[in-house]
Amino acid sequence: MGFYEDELDPSFNEGDCGECGGHCGDQDCVCRTLRHIVRAQAATNNNGGDCQYGCKQSIKDLLSPTQDVGGNDTVPFVLYCEGTCEPFIGQSVLQAMVGGNRVFQCFESPIFRVNKVKDNCCAEIELLLPVTMGGSTPGPGGDDVCDYFPGNSIRNLQRTGICITVDLKKFMGISCLEGVATLPVSDFRSRLRSSAARNEE
Repeated sequence: MGFYEDELDPSFNEGDCGECGGHCGDQDCVCRTLRHIVRAQAATNNNGGDCQYGCKQSIKDLLSPTQDVGGNDTVPFVLYCEGTCEPFIGQSVLQAMVGGNRVFQCFESPIFRVNKVKDNCCAEIELLLPVTMGGSTPGPGGDDVCDYFPGNSIRNLQRTGICITVDLKKFMGISCLEGVATLPVSDFRSRLRSSAARNEE
C-alpha cells in the first residue's frame, strides 16, 4: 500500500507501547510509533499522557496549532536493540575529495529521523548528527547515547541525507527527544565540502 504519510490517528495511545511503565501489547510498538512520527513530520512540512517527555508528547507538540514550535520539523529518536537493550548506533561511510584524492569518511550516530515506514515495518531512517555551539559535529562517540552529547556543547541536530533501511520488528524500545528544527542536508554537504577544502590546503 505504500508509505504511511496520512493524518495522525486520534486513537494512537503510546501507553500501549510501554511509555511510562505501560505494557507492550504487541511486537509492533516501535513500528507504530514511527508511523505516527512520519505523519506528524509530514504535516509540518505541508504548511500528553502522564509523561512530560516522550514520543506521544513530542508528536503532539509538533502538530499543535496553538503552540509555537519554532519551525520544528523532526521528532528525533533513539532505538534500542532487541536482546541487548543497547542503543542502536547507525553507521555509514561517504566519499569525499581530500588533496585531489577520493577518501572515505565514517559517520555514526544513535539519533535518527524517520523518513518512511512501509507496511511490513521496514523503515528508512536518517542519521542525525549532533552539532556543537561552534558548528562542528563531534566524531564517532562511543556505545552510549550520552557520549554523543558531551557537556553542554550541543546546540542542534544536523540532517545528513545518510539513510539506513531497518526492520523495526528487531528493536525492543524507542526513546523520543523533543521536537527540533533540524539543520538542512544542504548544510551538511557544505560542511563536507569546506572540510575537504581545508584538508587540501
